[in-house]
Amino acid sequence: MTGYHVLPARQLTDTVRIAHPVPPKHVTMESPALEIMTDLRHSHVAGIDPHATMESANAYMMQRQVRLLFILNDDHFLQGVITASDILGEKPLRFIQEHRVKRSEILVSDIMTPLDCLEAIPIEEVQHAKVGHVIASLCDAGRQHTLVMEGDVGGATMICGIFSLTQIEKQLGTAVPLSEVAKTFAEIEATLVH
Repeated sequence: MTGYHVLPARQLTDTVRIAHPVPPKHVTMESPALEIMTDLRHSHVAGIDPHATMESANAYMMQRQVRLLFILNDDHFLQGVITASDILGEKPLRFIQEHRVKRSEILVSDIMTPLDCLEAIPIEEVQHAKVGHVIASLCDAGRQHTLVMEGDVGGATMICGIFSLTQIEKQLGTAVPLSEVAKTFAEIEATLVH
C-alpha cells in the first residue's frame, strides 16, 4: 500500500496485563446531572426497526447490554421506544390474549411506547440540574429511563441524551426504589440511606 508506513511494534515480555474498562464515575445526589447522562452525540444509538420481532429486540438488547432500544423508521426518525420491562412484563401477555397470536409473532411496534406517549427533558434544564433532580423525575414518572432533547440546526427536535436508572444506581453505588415517589432531595436521600 502506498502512502502508508508500517507502524512499529514491540516484542511483549515480562508480565502483561489486559486493560479493563474505566468504572463509571462515582456520583452523589449533588453531582451535576450531565455526569450521569448517556450523551447520544458521543455514543452509538441502539435502534431497531418497528417491524422486527419482540424476540429479536430482546436478543439485541442482551447483545448490546442495554435495557432500551430506540424504534427508528427507514428515514431514521424516532417512532418510539421499547424497554426490557415492555418485553418481559405484562404487555406481551395482554397482546397475545387480545390478538390471539403466538409470542414469536409479536412485533416491536405491537408493544413499544409510541412517540406521542414519550416525553423528554430539554438539555437546558439538564445543564443546571443535579443527579437528585433526575432521580426525582424518574421516580415521579415511575420510569427506568428518561430522554433528553435539544433543537438541531434546522429547529427540529433531536434526542441528544438518555438517563438510565440502572446506570445511575451503578454510579451512586446504591439502589433507587422507584416505588418511592420522592420529590425532594431530602426525601430521596432519606430513601437511599435507609
